[in-house]
Amino acid sequence: MDGNFRTGFVREPGALKQHPALVLNADYRPLSYYPLSLWPWQEAIKAVWLDRVAIVAEYDAVVRSPSTEIRIPSVVVLKDYVKPLKRVAFTRFNLFLRDEFRCQYCGARGDLTFDHVVPRAAGGVTSWQNVVAACSSCNLKKGAKSLREAGMTLRRPPRQPQPEELRNIGRKFPPNLLHESWIDFLYWDAELEA
Repeated sequence: MDGNFRTGFVREPGALKQHPALVLNADYRPLSYYPLSLWPWQEAIKAVWLDRVAIVAEYDAVVRSPSTEIRIPSVVVLKDYVKPLKRVAFTRFNLFLRDEFRCQYCGARGDLTFDHVVPRAAGGVTSWQNVVAACSSCNLKKGAKSLREAGMTLRRPPRQPQPEELRNIGRKFPPNLLHESWIDFLYWDAELEA
């Protein structure tokens, strides 16, 4: 199975506006929770046609060719299991996701940048263990000072997250669009109400 199954769903966000398909791994878990693993309906039908996925749920809408009519898939499952990544890439997005899109100094959301806890001018490196999400005002306040010099504290010490940890954090941020056929696959291990 090639890498397109892992990354194809983020390449064409405009194509997801109508009838996106939730893509599940062979174990019936989404390939990704944040961003949610979605394919445009055209990619889902192509994968069905190539026998790479099975259809789990469908929309009421259909597409037609001169000889075939097929309902648009809303949930597909890969026939071959794609192993989850063992290491989390050190990217701005993953850093913000690890810190739950909150400033690690004041807890504010939005207008985020990142800050070196030990400033680079003082020998600090750009790594999981030294970089945190910070709002612009906290970042300016801290500047090139140490936490002690700036009189600031961290909400949580920075560290490298595990892939499963980021997937679980990503589940806290559902996308704007959740089709009813997806719910059972997105929160299948959530505690049921009594």
